[in-house]
Amino acid sequence: MIRKDLDSMTPAEIVAELDKHIISQHKAKRAVAIALRSRIRRKMLPDNIRDEVAPKNIIMIGPTGVGKTEIARRLSKLSGAPFIKVEATKFTEVGYVGRDVESMVRDLMSVAVSMVKSELAEKVRESAEFNTEEQLLNLLLPGVKPTVESKKTDSKSEQDVIVVDELGIAEKEHVDFSGDSTREKFRRMLREGKLDDREIDVSVTAKGPKGIELLAGGNVGDMENALNSLGSIFGNKKKKKRVTVKHAKQILLDEEMEKLIDTDNASDIAKDRVEQMGIIFIDEIDKVTAGSRGGGSGPDISREGVQRDILPIVEGSKVSTKYGIIDTSHILFIAAGAFHISKPSDLIPELQGRFPIRVELEDLSSKDFCRILTEPENALIKQYVELLKTEEVELVFTDDSIKKLGEIAADVNSRTENIGARRLHTIMELLLDDVSFTASELRGQTVTVTGEYVDERLSDIVQNQDLSRYIL
Repeated sequence: MIRKDLDSMTPAEIVAELDKHIISQHKAKRAVAIALRSRIRRKMLPDNIRDEVAPKNIIMIGPTGVGKTEIARRLSKLSGAPFIKVEATKFTEVGYVGRDVESMVRDLMSVAVSMVKSELAEKVRESAEFNTEEQLLNLLLPGVKPTVESKKTDSKSEQDVIVVDELGIAEKEHVDFSGDSTREKFRRMLREGKLDDREIDVSVTAKGPKGIELLAGGNVGDMENALNSLGSIFGNKKKKKRVTVKHAKQILLDEEMEKLIDTDNASDIAKDRVEQMGIIFIDEIDKVTAGSRGGGSGPDISREGVQRDILPIVEGSKVSTKYGIIDTSHILFIAAGAFHISKPSDLIPELQGRFPIRVELEDLSSKDFCRILTEPENALIKQYVELLKTEEVELVFTDDSIKKLGEIAADVNSRTENIGARRLHTIMELLLDDVSFTASELRGQTVTVTGEYVDERLSDIVQNQDLSRYIL
């Protein structure tokens, strides 16, 4: 949820917000809170100084599953900033051809435009809904007005009518037609959902050709601009589609909101957000270091090449997108990696200098796992409780069962590959496999998960290391 009073939030308050979703990792939370607060402070500076203040990019060091990506994602939600995550390895030449690093900026701009359009759409929703309703009525009552067959009644203004239109809708109703037209009758039926399952023909905009990126050899911006200039040849054509009224309503509503939104204004707002508040999270940065494979030739050369391609984007450069030129000088970059084999100093010196803040994330302990299961707003146990509640099954976890689950997760991570908090998903699925499968038969019952139940379900697998490697 975006905080409206973000500009007045202190780093301590930002950390407190992150604590609601992420357990432990206080150092990393402090680092990103300071980085976010610095961006807010920068907006308050005079113009002549503001452009000189560079973002304090961050490298997060830690194994998978300890919260690196989640911290960055929650930070973007808190600030309302455009955010994307990219894998550094997808830019390597080996196994991936034709993808340029500038695509991360284009993707960020696309995300920002979508965000802004969604916000502007809410402001024009009322007008769009009215226009959509009128269009649907025109489709339901094309050209010829519905025929009204009436029987004599005592009242001139009230009739038993059979309304028949060209779609074959025939309904006999007692309707008060005083001051009311057939169109208004259909309007009421439409609003009440009585026509939702009827089928009508609507004109929808045909999409342009796919594979643009492939044709452009990675330079998407110029190709998209060229295609847009060709207009109807590569899209913007209308084609008939037969759908239900309910589906047609959504199609027409989307098109109406698109018409009412000032696209140029949306692009300008999005461009400013990207340049001033955008966040790009580059994961697996350690995989493109020369030390990641221990050699100095072959694939390692392309890895260093990826770093050199990323460097100008992080330093600040102009990137061409279909929405205009984007200056990356003040985008916040957060890089992350496990750095098991390599270390941050294996990055090329120029790139190291662009990430002045280094923060190491701790391995998760059994106590951390217990807190992850219960404390966050979207805690794993809360998710399973709510899922089974839909089947009218009440799921209860005792304190000793939670403690046991935390110990098992920590133990398996220490003996096999350390995948952090993701281990809990595997353990919980295995633990509740029977309950989830038979939930429909347990309707109205309470299932209590105790320490003994956890031992019964998991102890054999945990003790057998070969099984643990395959199953947990």
